[in-house]
Amino acid sequence: MTRHTQALLNAENLNVAFRTEGGWVQAVKEASFTIGKGELVALVGESGSGKSVTARTLMGLLPQSARLEAGSSVNFAGEEISRYSEKQLMALRGNRIAMIFQEPMTSLNPVYTIASQIGEMIRAHRRVTRREARARTLELLREVGIPQPEERLDQYPHQLSGGQRQRVMIAMALANEPELLIADEPTTALDVTVQAQILQLIRRLQQRHGMSVLLITHDLTIVQQYADRVYVMEKGRVVEEGVTRALFDAPRHPYTRMLLASEPSGSAEPIPADSPLLLEARNMRVNFRIGKKKLFSRKPRPRLKAVDDISLALRRGEALGIVGESGSGKTTLGQAILSLLNADSHGEVIFDGEPIHALDREAMRPLRRRMQIVFQDPYASLNPRMTVRQIIHEGMEINRIGETRAERHRLAAKALEDAGLGAFALERFPHEFSGGQRQRIAVARAIALEPEFLLLDEPTSALDLTVQRQIIELLKGLQKKYGLSYLFISHDLRVVRALCQRVMVMQAGRLVEEGLTERVMSQPREAYTQRLIKAAFEVRLDEEAA
Repeated sequence: MTRHTQALLNAENLNVAFRTEGGWVQAVKEASFTIGKGELVALVGESGSGKSVTARTLMGLLPQSARLEAGSSVNFAGEEISRYSEKQLMALRGNRIAMIFQEPMTSLNPVYTIASQIGEMIRAHRRVTRREARARTLELLREVGIPQPEERLDQYPHQLSGGQRQRVMIAMALANEPELLIADEPTTALDVTVQAQILQLIRRLQQRHGMSVLLITHDLTIVQQYADRVYVMEKGRVVEEGVTRALFDAPRHPYTRMLLASEPSGSAEPIPADSPLLLEARNMRVNFRIGKKKLFSRKPRPRLKAVDDISLALRRGEALGIVGESGSGKTTLGQAILSLLNADSHGEVIFDGEPIHALDREAMRPLRRRMQIVFQDPYASLNPRMTVRQIIHEGMEINRIGETRAERHRLAAKALEDAGLGAFALERFPHEFSGGQRQRIAVARAIALEPEFLLLDEPTSALDLTVQRQIIELLKGLQKKYGLSYLFISHDLRVVRALCQRVMVMQAGRLVEEGLTERVMSQPREAYTQRLIKAAFEVRLDEEAA
């Protein structure tokens, strides 16, 4: 905060503890920070650093298992709100202080229309009629850039894209013209281009309305582009703060330096020119039937072209990146190559010299161990009722790897060691591990089958930068050790640059551009590719463009 900026919020000596079976555990420790009027302040740190708990403390939204300890102070506009009653806090929330959460689909009620939900927020704090609330809702949807806002009023959350749902959350937060907007990881699950649009929107609205913003994120590129000042949290403590540019140019604390060094960087090592071809896909097409067939109608349902005439080749030991926005067909293409889709799919797939596209499910079974997949969300792909040993053994038993239980145990332990964990993890359950550790387990499950090819579907998108870097280094090490080939699907071009020798860019089911990663990243030929790269690598926001 500059000398000329008046403080809007001043938090001092915040201490938050959670009740556990073993007693009270400190989640936030003596944290202090200030947000000036009209300022955009970033709160950064890894998962578990206390960022979100701190934000919820400001809003009085701590769970019953948590307590704000004596001596903590939250002063908002000259009032000590940490001592507010629930009734006083309800009058404050959504009115003078508003919050945007990370996942709008869990924040929006699926059974109410957009107009109902935003209108409810307006009528909770203002004496207006339903007609006036609906008119204000339409005005807000226009302001946040929702396309066809009149049509969206009576739609439900599931009928909107991820970026549109986040815009609805912003509209709801702005409904009563708050003085402070808290944005908790508002772009984590979004594509880079949509991320840029949402952040530029927040910045533009902040300047238009003169409100203050607390931006909580683990993405330092976002912080560098948009924040005026930064606070860095580690294990519940604020370890460093400063003006954004000064902090990035000369970080003082070792933890801040570690975070800055965790940005995916560098490029993949080239593979030998004589590396043999492992996988080839020719003229891949995938169509989905959309809508419901009308009773007694002879008309076929309309078809959506998800993948439109795409070919690719992958050599042994090579990593090929497939990038594009959500809905571009990246995952559909990968799943079609592995015959994992229940859709109208056409094209040829050649694996290790053998055509496999016409094989049925039973004929594909022997190839499954050679062609494995790692999904985006390991928590969703790991059975929560099974131990890690059971999860890894299951695939080995199906594919008849290891003649005895003892041998399978040895191979599972080796796979975990290769994945950077160890045999200690075998008897534990998925919920006992962090996100990065769960992704290592998913990798271990795949490599335990001794595959030659891995389809990696957004394996790092939900992870902190430090964990992202660890997983990328793990994948590089496994590729070098075992000669693995990767088809790496991602919307994060920084990660693709660090891992992949070549890259393909997809848009609306079609191939837009392809080539060596360094060439595509440094000299993109197509406007769409240029837009993706600008969103991923641009260092400073052009305020005029915003």
